Amino acid sequence: MGWLVWGNQETIWTLSRGVVTARLSPRIVALAKPKKDFSKHQCRLVIGARPLLEDFGFPSDRLLKLSEPKKYQAAYLEQRPHQSPEWPVSPAALRYKASPRILELAQPKKLHPDFLPAREVPTRVANTPALVRASSRLQHLAEPRVRKETCCYEHSFLESVIRPVSKLAQQAIASPRTLELATAKRLHPDYVPLRDAAWPVTKAAKHAVTTPRLVELAQPCKRPTMDLARFNPDAFTVKETAKKATCSARIQELACPIKR
Repeated sequence: MGWLVWGNQETIWTLSRGVVTARLSPRIVALAKPKKDFSKHQCRLVIGARPLLEDFGFPSDRLLKLSEPKKYQAAYLEQRPHQSPEWPVSPAALRYKASPRILELAQPKKLHPDFLPAREVPTRVANTPALVRASSRLQHLAEPRVRKETCCYEHSFLESVIRPVSKLAQQAIASPRTLELATAKRLHPDYVPLRDAAWPVTKAAKHAVTTPRLVELAQPCKRPTMDLARFNPDAFTVKETAKKATCSARIQELACPIKR
């Protein structure tokens, strides 16, 4: 009696001794044999040779009947929603004559009288503007402004400035409204700045001793791996006791966010 090898991977559930040492019946051995490949024995059509007789045969009445598409039942057509592309129409609806109001509503919406269609992309230019020649002044104004690649303007002062300021701008006096707009926006009176990443720890916190209850709550929840949990339908169920639990006043107080 040999030992049965189940591939090169471990199984999810451990196999019993009886399953591992089971003997195969002749029927299972016969079913385990792979199907033979008869593709090499098939007759292929040779170009220029005589075609097979099956190509010229006509289907029988039985094949024609089986090839017809399946018809829908009347009960299914009545219960089918109107979103379907096809649904039965009653004879009364087929013989119905639309009223003048329905015919009026069926007319497509007309365009606005002031609507102008999109103009063609190649705009036709008249012969007169096409023959006009631009003056020297227009050509001078059409030239792009050349700027030097520098962050400072050319000046004759000793100190370097980014751009020159006129004397009128230097002697201008700001109005009260301008001074009001120039003031920076103040922070909210209840604004609390962000706390530093590191802050001093009190002596009481350094000498604190954790209770057995805190140590128990600090332990992480042990759950099975996802490879095993996905095969268990009750892996993520919630207990009935947890559904009926009521939060205490202390838990509600701890659940409130910190106000800053």
